[in-house]
Amino acid sequence: MSLELDAAAQDLLFREARTANTFSSEPVSDETLQAVYDLVKYAPTSMNQQPLRIVLIRSDDARERLVKTMYGPNGAKVAQAPLVAILAADLEFHELMPKLFPHFPEAKDMFADPAIREASAVQNGTMQAAYFLLGIRAAGLNAGPMIGFDADAVNREFFPDGKQKVLLVMNIGKPGENAWWPRSPRLEYDEVVTAA
Repeated sequence: MSLELDAAAQDLLFREARTANTFSSEPVSDETLQAVYDLVKYAPTSMNQQPLRIVLIRSDDARERLVKTMYGPNGAKVAQAPLVAILAADLEFHELMPKLFPHFPEAKDMFADPAIREASAVQNGTMQAAYFLLGIRAAGLNAGPMIGFDADAVNREFFPDGKQKVLLVMNIGKPGENAWWPRSPRLEYDEVVTAA
């Protein structure tokens, strides 16, 4: 293969990485999450918007509130994981554009329309969320990203001012017993890639 990343790192981030369905009780420290963020903050976003916001669920009260918003078995997963993160898009990211994109002072004004701003926040925040998952893997942890929840309820519980919008919920930690389902098939190159 003509990849610069060595095989062990490829395995850690991709080939051997799995979505964990159970987690051990080993805690995940704030220092580890800081190191993950300090790595993934360099992920690309359009005009350096950086709309991703992360709420770490540390308290029993917050966890209980989140569990109630989850669908089916996802509630039990959130209840059991050592750390849960709510990944959200900041719908007012444009307020930071003068800091984040200083060479183009008019950048903030390009997102005056709330609909355009929300679409951009969701798209770019989702891209950052994917990098965050890779950062979790790079830290030797497993992630269980989920979209099986009542988004309106999560937003009411955790973002009542309407300034952020949930993208996904991610369980984080070391895998527990019976953490893996059988790996599902993947599409091959020729099934995905075409030339124009």
